[in-house]
Amino acid sequence: MAEPIKTTHPGGCPHDCPDTCSMIFEVEDGKLTGVKGNPDHPMTRGGLCVKLKDYEKRHYHPDRLLYPMRRSGPKGSGQFTRISWDEALDEIVSRWQAIIAEHGPQAIVPYSYLGNQGLVHGLNGGDAFFNRMGATVTERTFCGEGSSTAWLLTVGPTAGVDPESFIHAKYIIIWACNSVSTNLHHWHIVKEAQKQGAKVVVIDAYASRTAKEADWHIAPKPGTDGALAMAMIHTIIEEGLIDQDYVDNYTVGFPELAERALTRTPEWAAEITGIPADDIRELAREYAVTQPAAIRIGVALERHHGGGQTIRAVACLPALTGAWRHVGGGILQFPVWEHPYRFDVICRPDLIPEGTRVINALQIGRALTIDPPAGPPIKSIMCWNANPVTQAPETDRIVEGLKNEDLFLVSAEHFISDTALYADILLPASMGAEMEDVILSWGHLYLTYNAKCVESPGEAIPNNEIFRRLAARLGFQEDNFKWSDAECLEHYIDWDAPACKGIDLAILRKQGFARLNVGTKDDRAPHKEGNFPTPSGKCQLIADGATNFVPGPFRQMYDGLQPGEALDPLPDYVPSRETAATNPELAKRYPLNIVSPKSHGFLNSCYANMENKIQGQGEQFVLINALDADQRGIRQGEKVRVFNGRGAFAGVAKISEDVKPGLVVATLGYWRQLNDGTVNSISSAELVNMGNAPSFSDNLVQVEALQ
Repeated sequence: MAEPIKTTHPGGCPHDCPDTCSMIFEVEDGKLTGVKGNPDHPMTRGGLCVKLKDYEKRHYHPDRLLYPMRRSGPKGSGQFTRISWDEALDEIVSRWQAIIAEHGPQAIVPYSYLGNQGLVHGLNGGDAFFNRMGATVTERTFCGEGSSTAWLLTVGPTAGVDPESFIHAKYIIIWACNSVSTNLHHWHIVKEAQKQGAKVVVIDAYASRTAKEADWHIAPKPGTDGALAMAMIHTIIEEGLIDQDYVDNYTVGFPELAERALTRTPEWAAEITGIPADDIRELAREYAVTQPAAIRIGVALERHHGGGQTIRAVACLPALTGAWRHVGGGILQFPVWEHPYRFDVICRPDLIPEGTRVINALQIGRALTIDPPAGPPIKSIMCWNANPVTQAPETDRIVEGLKNEDLFLVSAEHFISDTALYADILLPASMGAEMEDVILSWGHLYLTYNAKCVESPGEAIPNNEIFRRLAARLGFQEDNFKWSDAECLEHYIDWDAPACKGIDLAILRKQGFARLNVGTKDDRAPHKEGNFPTPSGKCQLIADGATNFVPGPFRQMYDGLQPGEALDPLPDYVPSRETAATNPELAKRYPLNIVSPKSHGFLNSCYANMENKIQGQGEQFVLINALDADQRGIRQGEKVRVFNGRGAFAGVAKISEDVKPGLVVATLGYWRQLNDGTVNSISSAELVNMGNAPSFSDNLVQVEALQ
């Protein structure tokens, strides 16, 4: 008997995670047999999270969708019949052509996000395809748009402090980020700095896995971080802890910010946040005088009504203290700002017809039910790289809309997900090891290559191939619909950019990764002497004339904000919508705040259908303080119902001091079809005050024991 042929190939984790791990695929006789971390990668260093350690099992899971399918029973029944690719594509195209003939192309709505972060199979194809069609544009502001708007207003499109440079920091604040579960490889660097003497402070509403490993956990009430940041600014200025030379030479707007901060005292913030005023002063003092000081902000910081303003306030801190002067000093948001991706070529916004309407993906449930947008009715949706029934807010409305027999839903998927359950046509999509790509990185400064090393099982094909075939049937002649995957990669990255000096696709294929030419972790201090990529070249403590995103069709949901209306030029604390203080009548019915962070064992809703991952993560739980549990007659391990006027879900009560009274925590990602509802059943589709970001942490609920 011949010896099996064993080979290894470079890979990149395609999931929506900042780490974008460099991996090694292990292949035996044409089948993926194992996946391990690439030990040569300086950031991810051979480690994989619990989601990825047996990635090959996902590729060959018995429930994987392998063939095109047509719905053969009621919507949501899960009854499908196998058909051929030609039948599937012909039916899709004929249905779309009929819809376009009667209602116009804007009656068709694309729906996707970052279920795959590949430049080719995640970001490409779909956007360009639907822009060429003239379909409705879906505004995707699930994650980071409020943060990014605030970031751009303050420091511009910069990566900020290199995540690897945190090794040099002496004071580290992890703000609204559960790094152990969602940014593991950066957390290893933070822990190394901690071992070398750095103090690690975690600011989070509850005692997360990360908070429990910190030197100091500070737990503000949900949505009050902006008050904490403004009180830190007040203390730093009042006590003369600013770096006056840095402020004078490399910032704009200090006098105005100082005037606003006069009344934002620690005592004022203590009433709002629940953090003692003395602790706020101690935090501000320690941060200001211990250099290098580094802040890592998580996307959760944006997820309440005042989220954008909160991030602006936090982003001002390194400039006030001169932390930017030092290697390992400053603030980290998304390093993707310095990656030379050509999004204009990838997504082809130039193909969008003038006047095309926009629907926000977070409000798809409203668009399908209570508040149809202006223009033609929504007659078809194609969903890929997304699972809105689990991940988007106001889940019950989404399900109601997807049940409509007049809605033609196409889903390109790996499994029959909560959303795919309502599809009319299912298309089997390829997984990571089955396609060539470069994976977007928003947590470090490396390009990450993914080799195609095995064939897809059954009749699954890559996302980009799905759109190539659809484009051919519709007669689209643009070159990008004809490029091979390799040709796409040649066009999608600006290989002539300074950051790519010495890097090309051949090098990536050989090495699996390459660090951008933006300095090293030991010398990178990009704003030591200002040089911020802002209009002034300085850190904008004030941003005169800034305007919010122009609202989509649901303008009444933006607090009356009209297109082009100016934002507050200065950062400040903006209260949440749903709290006892801001909405006392609602709080009488639903007195508890809820926070819904990512699950440790799932990647959003990926893996939440796999038995071994469910066993590792455990069943849906609800963290509740003993005081709140006692008031409701809830006992440890008892099944409880969490509800408000938008919906409900069930979970097992975990009575814990990890949450303060008035707060409950339930993690995200559990599938609705496998559980009694999901967390986003109670989430509001209201958008926050900047960047049209989601308000996943701005919700009131009630909890009751289930009999």
